[in-house]
Amino acid sequence: MSSDILVRSHRSAEPPLVDAHFHIYTTDLPLAPDAWHRPPEDAGTERLIKLLDDHGVSLGVVAAASLHGEYNDYVRDALRRYRRLRATAIVSPSIGIYELERMQGDGFVGIRLMWRTLAEAPDITSPDYRRLLRRVADLGWHVHLIERADRLPKMMQEIEAAGARVVIDHMGMPQAGKGVDDPGFRLVLNAIDRGNTWVKLSAGYRFKPLSAAVDCARELVERTGGERLVWASDWPFAAYENDVTYGETVAALSEWVPDPVTRRRIGGRNALELYFM
Repeated sequence: MSSDILVRSHRSAEPPLVDAHFHIYTTDLPLAPDAWHRPPEDAGTERLIKLLDDHGVSLGVVAAASLHGEYNDYVRDALRRYRRLRATAIVSPSIGIYELERMQGDGFVGIRLMWRTLAEAPDITSPDYRRLLRRVADLGWHVHLIERADRLPKMMQEIEAAGARVVIDHMGMPQAGKGVDDPGFRLVLNAIDRGNTWVKLSAGYRFKPLSAAVDCARELVERTGGERLVWASDWPFAAYENDVTYGETVAALSEWVPDPVTRRRIGGRNALELYFM
């Protein structure tokens, strides 16, 4: 999709609906040694594109699947074939700037640090990670982060110090039963106030109880007025493949954000500015 079309869409009264987080993969792709889930069926590019079209979603962002580690080849192919897509990648901290620039040309817009499931996170203060974070900032990319509450402050401090934008998955994914009182969720709220952090309203089906997703989403909207929030489906719902449908995730946005003007901002304009402009 050309930049002039994106600019006209951005300026229109009804911005396109952007899905800011989903995965694409097939069951024959190589799994990382520490993969936490084995997909039961293909969730391939063509199936994804049909879902977007069926639900009126114009643009989308592929979130790097930790299941496949640094194997970004399948996503790269999708970006080259469908310019309506952008993506994040999982990369080695020692990756060179020239490879990152080539990835940017394909449509990658950020890196993903999926460290929440790790008993011990990598040392983000190491020289390799400091250099990677600076390169991310220099490219205008973002760091797509999901991390445990006790480690989150240090991670965000280092990312912010490098000048990179931060995008937090799934409303900070509060612990079961804690909801808006979860320490990680409160840290996310404070980070938004500092002005360089975005949050995805997504994966409500993973919250326990389910009502906590509504509470967290509405707290985020009240705190921000809808700014720096984006909507996402989290398709194909890893480990919950049979429990939720794409249409239900679209409908959840209306439940979380009743005001149509704010909903259009979250479902369209914010994500356009973050991923496509």
